Amino acid sequence: VWGNCHSSNASMEEVNGVPKLMDLLDEPVPGVGTYEDFNTIDWVREKSKDRDRHREITSKSKESTWALVNSVCDAFSGWLLMLLIGLMSGALAGGIDISAHWMTDLKEGVCLNGFWFNHEHCCWTSNETTFQERDKCPQWKSWAELIIGTTEGPFAYIMNYLMYVCWALLFSFLAVTLVRAFAPYACGSGIPEIKTILSGFIIRGYLGKWTLVIKTITLVLAVSSGLSLGKEGPLVHVACCCGNILCHLFTKYRKNEAKRREVLSAAAAVGVSVAFGAPIGGVLFSLEEVSYYFPLKTLWRSFFAALVAAFTLRSINPFGNSRLVLFYVEFHTPWHLLELVPFILLGIFGGIWGAFFIRANIAWCRRRKTTWLGHYPVLEVLVVTAVTAVVAFPNSYTRTSTSELISELFNDCGLLDSSKLCNYDNANVTKSSNELPDRPAGNDVYTAMWQLSLALVFKMLITVVTFGMKVPSGLFIPSMAVGAIAGRLLGIGMEQLAYYHHDWAIFRGWCSPGADCITPGLYAMVGAAACLGGVTRMTVSLVVIMFELTGGLEYIVPLMAAAMTSKWVADAIGREGIYEAHIRLNGYPFLEAKEEFSHKTLAMDVMRPRRSDPPLSVLTQDGMTVEDVETMITDTTYSGFPVVVSHESQRLVGFVLRRDLTISIDNARQRQDGIVSTSRVFFTEYTPPQPPNSPPPLKLRGIMDLSPFTVTDHTAMDIVVDIFRKLGLRQCLITHNGRLLGIITKKDILKHVAQIANRDPDSILFN
Repeated sequence: VWGNCHSSNASMEEVNGVPKLMDLLDEPVPGVGTYEDFNTIDWVREKSKDRDRHREITSKSKESTWALVNSVCDAFSGWLLMLLIGLMSGALAGGIDISAHWMTDLKEGVCLNGFWFNHEHCCWTSNETTFQERDKCPQWKSWAELIIGTTEGPFAYIMNYLMYVCWALLFSFLAVTLVRAFAPYACGSGIPEIKTILSGFIIRGYLGKWTLVIKTITLVLAVSSGLSLGKEGPLVHVACCCGNILCHLFTKYRKNEAKRREVLSAAAAVGVSVAFGAPIGGVLFSLEEVSYYFPLKTLWRSFFAALVAAFTLRSINPFGNSRLVLFYVEFHTPWHLLELVPFILLGIFGGIWGAFFIRANIAWCRRRKTTWLGHYPVLEVLVVTAVTAVVAFPNSYTRTSTSELISELFNDCGLLDSSKLCNYDNANVTKSSNELPDRPAGNDVYTAMWQLSLALVFKMLITVVTFGMKVPSGLFIPSMAVGAIAGRLLGIGMEQLAYYHHDWAIFRGWCSPGADCITPGLYAMVGAAACLGGVTRMTVSLVVIMFELTGGLEYIVPLMAAAMTSKWVADAIGREGIYEAHIRLNGYPFLEAKEEFSHKTLAMDVMRPRRSDPPLSVLTQDGMTVEDVETMITDTTYSGFPVVVSHESQRLVGFVLRRDLTISIDNARQRQDGIVSTSRVFFTEYTPPQPPNSPPPLKLRGIMDLSPFTVTDHTAMDIVVDIFRKLGLRQCLITHNGRLLGIITKKDILKHVAQIANRDPDSILFN
């Protein structure tokens, strides 16, 4: 924009006795070229600004050594920024993991060696644990033991129950109060908003310091309160906050919105990398799911940042098992081709559940927005927490944290497992063999299956209400839990079927008696992937995240089959994933790149002004006074004005943004002598000589965009939509035979798309 700075001589010179005005091009006015809150950035303008800056640095670098050093620093700053984001996000994620683990255990009891130890760490150093009861050690006391001195009997149970519910309520109350008081933007998952921000929208404060601090603290509280939510989605938001805050250290990123969005794309990859310990999955997630503009350079930088973050997390070692991942699986038994049938069934289940979940959750969130429910966020959170805690405590599968539950469901049963799910009849097992054959289930397995079925119904219903409340809440872990439970149940069913009916035709060639042919843990993995895919509609990144998360490289094909099936089934029922649905619910201006625009409309059908509207508000290049311009600004709410040669000819000269106009006029009134309401405004290159006694003119050519995008009125609308998507435009001018006819903004396009889909066009709230 400031490319053609010509005269840098003294700003006030006498010309024919009239003081010559200071040309606005000599020094940029602070604030020109910036954006207001809840507006869309102009990608084209931001990118050309960055190219000019880069050109200037390159041309200077040949002149002196200092300039060369400066240019090397400039090139290196992006990588340095990635390193810092990786370190900061990895450290925060490690802290969140450790504190959430400790606070989750605090609901059940406390460690006497030091209250800061969680249950596992408390019993690690103890010599009194036995292998069968590795959870019990004298140093760890349940609340009943501490308060009434016994662990057995109804009183102890009631005491533990009460303490569990009280701690849950305390944690969730703290979380929702902190969010309300200090950072209202810290609630929810954050991924829908980050998708919108990456597409070029501005939400001030959404990625700020307060949001980061409060989101980190309340995320730990919300996860520990036992609510049905995960910490994975919010960790993406946390990483993006780190990215945004660290951008302020480098001018190149601080001053350019498009460059900053490239950094935020990489930060989103870092978020997934630390959430799951899946660096490659994170990069693919950012590419497939959140990013709008993802050049190759960003791909390499995301890769580097995700690597640094995973390395940092690994050195903190939050899980104490020197592994990055939550759910590492040990089993490597091969799967048989016929098992693809149950895997595809799980995919169908995941797709149906995903589509049902999105519909139910959006309906509930819409209720929250439109009825009295939305006015009492604290009460809502407390009621949901109370219901969750009261229902969850009696069932041992819902009482533990969701990640521990998934971990147990993914696990394959060994001989020494103490879990109820592994209580098989081991009568005819020889101890020598490493692989255990399929065995008949004991009574405990059937009890466990009942409890898991109840847990499944409970999780399915409670997650609908929980996601979208005023606490940080992720969706990955609850969806995976639903799928893992369904998968494990199907897996046990298949295993028993194969054990009792190994002479059936389908089992005959590959499942002889005494062989280990079916692994229930694998079914749980596939089910988890299917449900997560049904809700978020991810495919490639989902499969990569799943095998990085579990280390199960042999199971890529079953995971792919389930992910693809669940996407097809869910897409057949409802077109959009949970994040797109929430973007639409909030009315953010997001042009979905995945949707096809199929209607035969032309640009003239969508542009404004319509036939019945007043004519287009335009500025002329030399016929207006400062007062005329200010009147036009106060009378309209448009975010910019086309500049034409004259009202008669309507030939286009350029486009001026409202914000730049206001700032420049205010600045000229303060810093330039003699600018009054009757001063003429010129957008031309040369100002004609003024009459002797007239006030000095105001030259505003510098803030005008001389190359606005124009299309003719007969351009097909699908091409216009494509131009908006691919170039990231804010507005496009419509001409007919070279004369200006009208304007199409991003908001007009979104309203048009909404109208075609029979939705309320006024639901799009922002520019």
